[in-house]
Amino acid sequence: MRPDAFAAVMATGIVSIAAADHGVDVVSVPLAVVAAAALPILVVATAVAWKRDSWTLRDLDTAMALFTYVAACCVLAARFSEHGWVVWVLGAMALPAWVSLAGNVVRDMRRLGWTGLRDRAHGGWELASVATSGLAIVFVIAGTVFLALIFWLLALCAYCAMTALVLLRAWQEPSARRNVPPDDWIVMGGLAIATLAGDHIHHALYAGPIADAVRAVTIATWVLASAWIAPLAAVCWRRIRDWPAVFPLGTYASATLAMAGETGWGWMAGVSLAFFWLAFALWLFALPLPRFVHPHPR
Repeated sequence: MRPDAFAAVMATGIVSIAAADHGVDVVSVPLAVVAAAALPILVVATAVAWKRDSWTLRDLDTAMALFTYVAACCVLAARFSEHGWVVWVLGAMALPAWVSLAGNVVRDMRRLGWTGLRDRAHGGWELASVATSGLAIVFVIAGTVFLALIFWLLALCAYCAMTALVLLRAWQEPSARRNVPPDDWIVMGGLAIATLAGDHIHHALYAGPIADAVRAVTIATWVLASAWIAPLAAVCWRRIRDWPAVFPLGTYASATLAMAGETGWGWMAGVSLAFFWLAFALWLFALPLPRFVHPHPR
């Protein structure tokens, strides 16, 4: 067991959502059941492992990895959004965890200082942004659009900060460019889920200057997410079957379909379908590899 074990629920849930988006219920329903069953099992297993292995939130990588729990709850809430009580229960599970983890992450980052952050940054730190965007989606589903907008903006700020650190490390450390870990796929996934959150918020706002601004930013996040795919595939293609690629590609499939509705460009639906099948194939390959954020030297 590792602190990032809930990545399996994230990946399974988002592929189920992408399958539902395209009406592939034969894939969507079983994956939804698997994700829903896996969450409580992993909660118990994680609690046991935490006590046995003495995890501490004073370790920044541990705190970041546990954001997979928040994101997993949010993905399941989105998948079962037609059941209001499920959304409220999962949201109530996710929000306190986010508050606790966010506070510890800020403290740990301040303790490390600029040099320590630059030397340790990796794509897995984008999980903070992913979980925050996930909560923004949950707030929209629950009808609290103002909080959704606040959390979406926080997610974008967190994404910019973490990405700057990752890029700075890649620029200054040649080995980081040669040995790119698979968790760098989350750099794309953070933008993809921000696109989904922005699309939810835009539809909830209906019209007005704020809605127009949200739509513009949402299109921009999708464009940037698309731009990340080629370079990430070029440097991470040997490790694309690992869990870190499944969630971002599944999220990108759903985000692209959302953008097809926003823009009216029909070809984007075909792109979305292709990425769904790719994500599902990778989900099948990733089953024997239950890990997400790989350890990095301190």
